[in-house]
Amino acid sequence: MYFDQESFDIRCEWGMEGLHELLPISRAVVIVDVLSFTTSVDVAAANGALVYPFRSRDHSAADYARSRNALMANATREFEGGGFSLSPSSLLDIPAGTSLVLPSPNGSTLSLSTGDIPTFAGCLRNATALAGILRQYGTGISIIPAGERWKQHQTLRPAIEDLIGAGAVIHALKATRSPEGTLSPEAETAARVFEAFRDDLESVLCGSGSGRELIGRGFAEDVRLAAALDASSCVPVLKDGAYRAYRPTGSADA
Repeated sequence: MYFDQESFDIRCEWGMEGLHELLPISRAVVIVDVLSFTTSVDVAAANGALVYPFRSRDHSAADYARSRNALMANATREFEGGGFSLSPSSLLDIPAGTSLVLPSPNGSTLSLSTGDIPTFAGCLRNATALAGILRQYGTGISIIPAGERWKQHQTLRPAIEDLIGAGAVIHALKATRSPEGTLSPEAETAARVFEAFRDDLESVLCGSGSGRELIGRGFAEDVRLAAALDASSCVPVLKDGAYRAYRPTGSADA
């Protein structure tokens, strides 16, 4: 009642708890996990791949991949033999038509918790393209920055890159809606954070806790790819359990 932001057209709230609060009154949901799940989904879907989100990285994920006749993403980015993983740079050349199971504790878990509500993968790379598709829903658009988890207690760690990514989508929605939809204060805050940093995104992401961790592990290219505002025109939508590039209803490959 107090936290569902129902009186506003565009809403924003953190993580699983926020998703559960907003979902019952949502017409569309956007999951934002910039470093790196939704950025990886964007890169793969733009190449024509299907990405199946999965919650865990244990043997059940491999079983699920076999059931879908899909490849199983490597459990860690540091896989010495190469191959596809949660690293966006590993997916730059993924062939069209590839089916990939991509476990992720944050972005995947949220994606699998939206039920029948249209669900999209949002990031800095596709913010404007995504906003163009979201216009069709008019009201009830919920933007969910995933955040991370503190390792010791597994509590939510709000991640600035996800707030900025959510703000980029909201900013683009503000620019494309006519008349402009009403923003909750939470959504307006995210948009203003993005606007404050939009001219220095790579530097901000590199300096964030998540960015510093990836750079320290040798994945500076992943941070660079994630910071590339509007580099992509792909809009990944979750359909039949997999993210794929959005196609308008009635198109030949919808």
